[in-house]
Amino acid sequence: MTFQEFFLEIKKNLKSTDISDMTEHLAYQFNIEGEEAGTFYVEAKDGELYVEPYEYLDRDVIFTCTADTLRKIAMGDMNPIMAYTIHKLKIDGSIDKALKLKDIIDRIK
Repeated sequence: MTFQEFFLEIKKNLKSTDISDMTEHLAYQFNIEGEEAGTFYVEAKDGELYVEPYEYLDRDVIFTCTADTLRKIAMGDMNPIMAYTIHKLKIDGSIDKALKLKDIIDRIK
């Protein structure tokens, strides 16, 4: 799978996520390593979720992992805190805001 195919899969999964009650601005950049390497961002702003295949310069957190790890986290097969603990997920930035990623993941339909 290419990064573009992986990105479209992620964007499709996040598209219908209802965060209308989330008022805090969150900006996450994901650096994907390995076979499907690439960068994209997820932004929660004004109760809407934006997902684009670009770097986000004013980000709160950078997550770095493989596509496989991110899939497992998004599908609920791997706890993001556990992924961080076992060094499958690197976090650079605000830990408080990083922890809020789980709130978004829990809402994926």
